[in-house]
Amino acid sequence: MKKHVVGLTLSVLLIFPLASLAGTPLEAIRADINKVLDILRDPSLGGESGKKTKKAKIRSIANEMFDFNELSRRTLGQSWKKLDAGQQKEFTDLYSSLLEETYANKILSYTNEKVLYGKETNLTEKTVEVQTTIVTKKADIPVNYRVIQKGSDWKVYDVVIEGVSLISNYRSQFREILLNKSPEALLDTLRKKVEKK
Repeated sequence: MKKHVVGLTLSVLLIFPLASLAGTPLEAIRADINKVLDILRDPSLGGESGKKTKKAKIRSIANEMFDFNELSRRTLGQSWKKLDAGQQKEFTDLYSSLLEETYANKILSYTNEKVLYGKETNLTEKTVEVQTTIVTKKADIPVNYRVIQKGSDWKVYDVVIEGVSLISNYRSQFREILLNKSPEALLDTLRKKVEKK
């Protein structure tokens, strides 16, 4: 069940990235949800070549709109300090690649979902949680986006779906590795996972 929720979390995270600050975080989310769904629904992007184009376009949006450094730092928590600057950069690169590649095919299965928008809640001076609900044929899925203001942009740093935080879930997995092994061992584990994708 936990893996299913995390998979869905990551799918949602990659499907619905944030736009540059065009007003409120809610307005930014709404704008990019429409943009990404337009890509997924584009009838000219059929077949295998179209699938590759869709992946590339969605990956481009994700790379631009996610703060993978913030996501990585928060995922490792106190363990982030165990990595030197070079290891932190490699961890961020590997972690973002793993998230993108692992759920690329799941992303492409989304086409006709309806998204309902809820309220914004300020978490701190620079962070906001935006509530949405994804309406599928089988269920209504509550999704809370945690975003951070960086300059004039709002960037995703966590997603909470059905009460499960992406950061918290992966933090427990990585913490377990770092309790008994070195940061290099964690990086090696991630390298092997990314190579298999």
